[in-house]
Amino acid sequence: MNAPDSPHTLAARSALPDLMLALGSQAKAASAHMARASAATKNRALSALAGLLRSQIAPLQAANALDLQRAAAAGLAGPMLDRLKLDAKTLETVALGCEQLAAMPDVIGEIIGMKQQPSGIRVGQMRVPIGVFGMIYESRPNVTIEAASLAIKSGNACILRGGSEAIESNKALAALVQQALQGAGLPLEAVQLVPTTDREAVGLLITMPQYVDVIIPRGGKGLIERISRDAKVPVIKHLDGNCHVYVDDPCDIAMAVTVADNAKTQKYSPCNASEGLLVARGVAAAFLPKIGALYAAKGVEMRCDAEAQTLLAKLPGAKVLAATEQDWYEEYLAPIISIKVVADVDEAIAHINKYSSHHTDAILTRDHMHAQQFLREVDSASVMVNASTRFADGFEFGLGAEIGISTDKFHARGPVGIEGLTSLKYVVLGQGEVRG
Repeated sequence: MNAPDSPHTLAARSALPDLMLALGSQAKAASAHMARASAATKNRALSALAGLLRSQIAPLQAANALDLQRAAAAGLAGPMLDRLKLDAKTLETVALGCEQLAAMPDVIGEIIGMKQQPSGIRVGQMRVPIGVFGMIYESRPNVTIEAASLAIKSGNACILRGGSEAIESNKALAALVQQALQGAGLPLEAVQLVPTTDREAVGLLITMPQYVDVIIPRGGKGLIERISRDAKVPVIKHLDGNCHVYVDDPCDIAMAVTVADNAKTQKYSPCNASEGLLVARGVAAAFLPKIGALYAAKGVEMRCDAEAQTLLAKLPGAKVLAATEQDWYEEYLAPIISIKVVADVDEAIAHINKYSSHHTDAILTRDHMHAQQFLREVDSASVMVNASTRFADGFEFGLGAEIGISTDKFHARGPVGIEGLTSLKYVVLGQGEVRG
């Protein structure tokens, strides 16, 4: 039987709805200011934020150390601890992202597709901010800056709810964001961090359509499934990152080994790391022992179909197991990869479209027609030719930063940057025309 909540907990929980409504109403008011802010003002805030991130590395890492110590003591798994770290490289990446955003054109107010109609009116579409987005995320504190910087550039307001394991890091980062906003003359409430770790705050945030226009969850499958099920506002989401590399016949074997290695082992925890390796039968005998030796040296467990297992089983030190049906669906986020030998590009595409999470899939090939077929027929948010799946990232795609990756097909798909946080409204220009 669970122990009853303390009077302090009960009092805090009774005040939670008021807290969330206050955050919502403040964000709504701030969004009106952000929507009319000039490009120069928004860029000034972004440049200031980049400077603060570089000048405050020591205090930020001190706050992050508190989170890391608490998480390690609580037994948080290795990949989650890795995502929680705010090292110098991570901070420099988000600072560069702020500067990249500041250097990009401002799309707000842009009018596209203006066409004269037979009636005399001209009709086009104007890009405008969505308004207020709620961001719910786990572990990665750098998401606080990515979300905040994209909110600023896109003229939106946001309410951020990070994981309880990163609360100190997120508070320190959010304070810098508000300092940058204030310095640029923008409302502090344009970026607000939910200050409590109470899980009930999430349930309230996703059911405030009067204040919140879209919810963006970024975390584990359980979190995203819960939000998709319970939200009363639209959700931009992806559930899994079961990404594939397909090694085609013909291909450059040396290049394929390099790319397949990077796609899996450069970092195991991101959603764009490759979890499945498909190899055309015509190159399997030449390719698999080479990549298998690399994986074995790095401690990567290989779960294989019978054909791949035969080619890999005798490698010294290799951990080679028979794959189950579930392995083809699995997002490991660990040094484990599924490997299957396929007949050709058609079988590879069929396998990917059946088992993948439609996040990111790549073909390594010398055949232009195979590459074009793969690009057309693979039903994923990002499809690549002769490149690592690890490039599926807003920063690497030149978006400045990303709010997340969407595997939905409506509104936003793939890495969601500035344009994914905007909407289009029709505008009509006339000279007194009336309808007959």
